[in-house]
Amino acid sequence: MTSQAIPLSTLDLALAGLLLVINGGLSIWLGLGITRSLAIAAVRMTVQLLLVGLVLKALFAQQSPWLTLGVVGIMVGFAGYEIMNRQDRKLTGWWSYGIGVSTMTFAAISVTCLALTTQLKPDPWWDARYAVPILGMILGNAMTGISLGLNTLFNTVVRERWAVEAQIALGFPRQVALRPFIRRALKTALMPTINSMAATGVVSLPGMMTGQILAGADPVEAVKYQLLVMFLIGGATGIGAVMAIYAAVWRITDPRHRLRLDRIEGTDQ
Repeated sequence: MTSQAIPLSTLDLALAGLLLVINGGLSIWLGLGITRSLAIAAVRMTVQLLLVGLVLKALFAQQSPWLTLGVVGIMVGFAGYEIMNRQDRKLTGWWSYGIGVSTMTFAAISVTCLALTTQLKPDPWWDARYAVPILGMILGNAMTGISLGLNTLFNTVVRERWAVEAQIALGFPRQVALRPFIRRALKTALMPTINSMAATGVVSLPGMMTGQILAGADPVEAVKYQLLVMFLIGGATGIGAVMAIYAAVWRITDPRHRLRLDRIEGTDQ
Protein backbone atom coordinates (compact mmCIF):
# COMPACT_ATOMS: atom_id res chain seq x y z
CA MET A 1 0.00 0.00 0.00
CA THR A 2 1.46 3.36 -1.08
CA SER A 3 1.20 6.20 1.39
CA GLN A 4 0.38 9.70 0.24
CA ALA A 5 1.51 13.12 1.33
CA ILE A 6 -0.27 14.45 4.41
CA PRO A 7 -2.08 17.72 3.59
CA LEU A 8 -1.12 20.71 5.71
CA SER A 9 -3.57 23.26 7.04
CA THR A 10 -2.99 26.97 7.60
CA LEU A 11 -2.86 26.26 11.34
CA ASP A 12 -0.07 23.73 10.79
CA LEU A 13 2.01 26.32 8.94
CA ALA A 14 1.25 28.98 11.54
CA LEU A 15 2.50 26.71 14.33
CA ALA A 16 5.75 26.10 12.43
CA GLY A 17 6.03 29.84 11.79
CA LEU A 18 6.09 30.45 15.55
CA LEU A 19 9.66 29.16 15.50
CA LEU A 20 10.67 32.26 13.54
CA VAL A 21 8.84 34.41 16.08
CA ILE A 22 11.00 32.79 18.75
CA ASN A 23 14.09 33.62 16.68
CA GLY A 24 12.92 37.22 16.48
CA GLY A 25 12.49 37.33 20.24
CA LEU A 26 15.98 35.93 20.74
CA SER A 27 17.34 38.59 18.38
CA ILE A 28 15.75 41.35 20.47
CA TRP A 29 16.92 39.81 23.74
CA LEU A 30 20.52 39.32 22.54
CA GLY A 31 20.66 42.60 20.63
CA LEU A 32 21.49 40.95 17.30
CA GLY A 33 19.65 43.55 15.26
CA ILE A 34 18.25 41.06 12.75
CA THR A 35 14.60 41.03 13.84
CA ARG A 36 13.47 43.31 11.00
CA SER A 37 15.49 41.42 8.40
CA LEU A 38 14.13 38.11 9.65
CA ALA A 39 10.53 39.34 9.50
CA ILE A 40 10.93 40.78 6.00
CA ALA A 41 12.60 37.59 4.76
CA ALA A 42 9.84 35.42 6.23
CA VAL A 43 7.05 37.52 4.72
CA ARG A 44 8.84 37.73 1.37
CA MET A 45 9.37 33.96 1.30
CA THR A 46 5.73 33.26 2.15
CA VAL A 47 4.35 35.60 -0.49
CA GLN A 48 6.79 34.39 -3.15
CA LEU A 49 6.06 30.71 -2.52
CA LEU A 50 2.29 31.23 -2.52
CA LEU A 51 2.51 33.11 -5.81
CA VAL A 52 4.81 30.48 -7.27
CA GLY A 53 2.37 27.76 -6.25
CA LEU A 54 -0.49 29.50 -8.05
CA VAL A 55 1.63 30.18 -11.14
CA LEU A 56 2.90 26.60 -11.33
CA LYS A 57 -0.59 25.19 -10.92
CA ALA A 58 -1.78 27.23 -13.90
CA LEU A 59 1.40 26.49 -15.86
CA PHE A 60 1.10 22.73 -15.40
CA ALA A 61 -2.52 22.84 -16.52
CA GLN A 62 -1.77 24.81 -19.72
CA GLN A 63 1.24 22.80 -20.96
CA SER A 64 2.39 25.67 -23.17
CA PRO A 65 6.08 25.86 -24.22
CA TRP A 66 5.81 29.67 -24.47
CA LEU A 67 4.46 30.03 -20.95
CA THR A 68 7.19 27.71 -19.71
CA LEU A 69 9.78 29.81 -21.53
CA GLY A 70 8.32 32.98 -19.98
CA VAL A 71 8.57 31.55 -16.46
CA VAL A 72 12.16 30.46 -17.17
CA GLY A 73 12.99 34.00 -18.32
CA ILE A 74 11.59 35.49 -15.12
CA MET A 75 13.54 33.02 -12.98
CA VAL A 76 16.77 33.79 -14.83
CA GLY A 77 16.19 37.55 -14.57
CA PHE A 78 15.69 37.48 -10.80
CA ALA A 79 18.65 35.13 -10.32
CA GLY A 80 20.88 37.51 -12.27
CA TYR A 81 19.77 40.37 -10.05
CA GLU A 82 20.61 38.33 -6.95
CA ILE A 83 24.10 37.59 -8.31
CA MET A 84 24.72 41.29 -8.83
CA ASN A 85 23.20 42.26 -5.48
CA ARG A 86 25.37 39.82 -3.50
CA GLN A 87 28.66 41.34 -4.64
CA ASP A 88 30.45 43.83 -2.40
CA ARG A 89 32.11 45.29 -5.50
CA LYS A 90 30.40 45.40 -8.88
CA LEU A 91 31.50 46.06 -12.42
CA THR A 92 30.40 49.43 -13.76
CA GLY A 93 27.32 49.64 -15.93
CA TRP A 94 25.40 46.47 -16.73
CA TRP A 95 28.48 44.25 -16.79
CA SER A 96 27.90 42.60 -13.41
CA TYR A 97 24.31 41.77 -14.30
CA GLY A 98 25.18 40.77 -17.86
CA ILE A 99 28.04 38.44 -16.94
CA GLY A 100 26.00 36.83 -14.16
CA VAL A 101 22.90 36.28 -16.30
CA SER A 102 24.65 35.08 -19.44
CA THR A 103 26.97 32.58 -17.78
CA MET A 104 24.34 31.28 -15.38
CA THR A 105 21.74 30.97 -18.15
CA PHE A 106 24.07 29.02 -20.42
CA ALA A 107 25.19 26.66 -17.68
CA ALA A 108 21.78 26.05 -16.08
CA ILE A 109 19.71 25.75 -19.24
CA SER A 110 22.20 23.55 -21.09
CA VAL A 111 22.47 21.16 -18.13
CA THR A 112 18.69 21.14 -17.63
CA CYS A 113 18.07 20.40 -21.32
CA LEU A 114 20.60 17.57 -21.10
CA ALA A 115 18.72 16.03 -18.18
CA LEU A 116 15.31 16.44 -19.82
CA THR A 117 16.35 14.90 -23.13
CA THR A 118 18.61 12.09 -21.94
CA GLN A 119 17.75 11.04 -18.36
CA LEU A 120 14.21 12.13 -17.48
CA LYS A 121 12.66 12.10 -20.98
CA PRO A 122 9.21 13.56 -20.19
CA ASP A 123 6.65 13.83 -22.97
CA PRO A 124 6.89 16.55 -24.19
CA TRP A 125 10.53 17.04 -23.23
CA TRP A 126 9.86 20.63 -22.09
CA ASP A 127 7.06 19.56 -19.71
CA ALA A 128 6.92 22.34 -17.11
CA ARG A 129 6.28 19.84 -14.30
CA TYR A 130 9.84 18.59 -14.81
CA ALA A 131 11.62 21.53 -16.45
CA VAL A 132 10.76 24.28 -13.97
CA PRO A 133 11.62 22.48 -10.69
CA ILE A 134 14.86 21.03 -12.10
CA LEU A 135 15.91 24.38 -13.53
CA GLY A 136 15.01 26.12 -10.27
CA MET A 137 17.28 23.88 -8.21
CA ILE A 138 20.15 24.24 -10.67
CA LEU A 139 19.70 28.01 -10.97
CA GLY A 140 19.69 28.53 -7.21
CA ASN A 141 22.95 26.69 -6.68
CA ALA A 142 24.68 28.10 -9.77
CA MET A 143 23.62 31.58 -8.67
CA THR A 144 25.26 31.09 -5.27
CA GLY A 145 28.48 29.73 -6.76
CA ILE A 146 28.83 32.45 -9.38
CA SER A 147 28.10 35.28 -6.94
CA LEU A 148 30.63 33.95 -4.41
CA GLY A 149 33.27 33.49 -7.09
CA LEU A 150 32.86 36.97 -8.56
CA ASN A 151 32.78 38.58 -5.14
CA THR A 152 36.01 36.83 -4.14
CA LEU A 153 37.72 37.75 -7.41
CA PHE A 154 36.89 41.46 -7.23
CA ASN A 155 37.73 41.82 -3.53
CA THR A 156 41.07 40.04 -3.76
CA VAL A 157 42.16 41.80 -6.95
CA VAL A 158 41.37 45.24 -5.47
CA ARG A 159 43.05 44.37 -2.18
CA GLU A 160 46.19 42.98 -3.83
CA ARG A 161 46.31 45.18 -6.91
CA TRP A 162 49.98 46.00 -6.44
CA ALA A 163 50.94 42.35 -6.62
CA VAL A 164 49.02 41.98 -9.88
CA GLU A 165 50.52 45.10 -11.39
CA ALA A 166 54.02 44.00 -10.34
CA GLN A 167 53.54 40.74 -12.22
CA ILE A 168 52.29 42.60 -15.29
CA ALA A 169 55.22 45.04 -15.07
CA LEU A 170 57.59 42.05 -15.19
CA GLY A 171 56.05 41.05 -18.52
CA PHE A 172 53.61 38.35 -17.45
CA PRO A 173 50.29 38.26 -19.37
CA ARG A 174 47.08 38.98 -17.49
CA GLN A 175 46.08 35.31 -17.27
CA VAL A 176 49.33 34.48 -15.47
CA ALA A 177 49.28 37.56 -13.23
CA LEU A 178 45.72 36.84 -12.13
CA ARG A 179 46.02 33.04 -11.94
CA PRO A 180 46.20 32.83 -8.10
CA PHE A 181 43.11 35.02 -7.79
CA ILE A 182 41.24 32.98 -10.40
CA ARG A 183 42.00 29.78 -8.52
CA ARG A 184 40.91 31.29 -5.21
CA ALA A 185 37.66 32.55 -6.74
CA LEU A 186 36.88 29.18 -8.34
CA LYS A 187 37.55 27.32 -5.08
CA THR A 188 35.21 29.69 -3.25
CA ALA A 189 32.53 29.27 -5.92
CA LEU A 190 32.62 25.48 -5.81
CA MET A 191 33.04 25.01 -2.06
CA PRO A 192 29.31 25.17 -1.12
CA THR A 193 28.50 22.50 -3.71
CA ILE A 194 31.38 20.29 -2.55
CA ASN A 195 30.34 20.66 1.09
CA SER A 196 26.74 19.89 0.20
CA MET A 197 27.71 16.72 -1.69
CA ALA A 198 30.00 15.58 1.12
CA ALA A 199 27.28 15.95 3.77
CA THR A 200 24.36 14.64 1.73
CA GLY A 201 23.03 11.32 3.00
CA VAL A 202 25.02 11.31 6.25
CA VAL A 203 24.42 14.70 7.82
CA SER A 204 21.37 15.83 5.85
CA LEU A 205 18.63 14.51 3.61
CA PRO A 206 18.19 16.92 0.67
CA GLY A 207 14.89 18.64 -0.01
CA MET A 208 13.98 16.82 -3.22
CA MET A 209 14.63 13.39 -1.72
CA THR A 210 12.74 14.27 1.46
CA GLY A 211 9.80 15.60 -0.54
CA GLN A 212 9.55 12.45 -2.63
CA ILE A 213 9.72 10.21 0.43
CA LEU A 214 7.01 12.25 2.19
CA ALA A 215 4.90 11.96 -0.97
CA GLY A 216 5.15 8.15 -0.79
CA ALA A 217 7.92 7.42 -3.31
CA ASP A 218 10.25 4.45 -2.93
CA PRO A 219 13.32 5.66 -0.97
CA VAL A 220 15.71 4.01 -3.45
CA GLU A 221 14.07 5.82 -6.37
CA ALA A 222 14.14 9.06 -4.39
CA VAL A 223 17.88 8.56 -3.87
CA LYS A 224 18.41 8.07 -7.61
CA TYR A 225 16.62 11.32 -8.40
CA GLN A 226 18.59 13.15 -5.72
CA LEU A 227 21.88 11.84 -7.11
CA LEU A 228 20.86 13.02 -10.58
CA VAL A 229 20.03 16.48 -9.26
CA MET A 230 23.29 16.77 -7.30
CA PHE A 231 25.33 15.78 -10.37
CA LEU A 232 23.46 18.35 -12.46
CA ILE A 233 23.99 21.06 -9.83
CA GLY A 234 27.70 20.31 -9.57
CA GLY A 235 28.16 20.41 -13.34
CA ALA A 236 26.19 23.62 -13.86
CA THR A 237 27.87 25.42 -10.96
CA GLY A 238 31.33 24.51 -12.23
CA ILE A 239 30.61 25.54 -15.82
CA GLY A 240 28.92 28.78 -14.80
CA ALA A 241 31.62 29.76 -12.29
CA VAL A 242 34.47 29.20 -14.75
CA MET A 243 32.73 31.18 -17.48
CA ALA A 244 31.77 34.05 -15.16
CA ILE A 245 35.18 34.41 -13.53
CA TYR A 246 37.10 34.34 -16.81
CA ALA A 247 34.64 36.82 -18.32
CA ALA A 248 35.19 39.09 -15.32
CA VAL A 249 38.98 38.77 -15.71
CA TRP A 250 38.63 39.79 -19.35
CA ARG A 251 36.57 42.81 -18.28
CA ILE A 252 38.89 44.07 -15.52
CA THR A 253 41.90 43.94 -17.86
CA ASP A 254 42.43 45.18 -21.41
CA PRO A 255 44.17 43.86 -24.56
CA ARG A 256 47.40 45.55 -23.41
CA HIS A 257 47.29 43.42 -20.26
CA ARG A 258 46.69 46.38 -17.98
CA LEU A 259 44.62 46.08 -14.81
CA ARG A 260 41.49 48.23 -15.22
CA LEU A 261 40.15 48.77 -11.72
CA ASP A 262 38.25 51.81 -12.99
CA ARG A 263 35.75 49.29 -14.32
CA ILE A 264 34.89 48.23 -10.77
CA GLU A 265 32.51 50.51 -8.88
CA GLY A 266 33.89 52.41 -5.90
CA THR A 267 37.54 51.70 -6.68
CA ASP A 268 40.03 54.54 -6.65
CA GLN A 269 42.82 54.36 -9.21
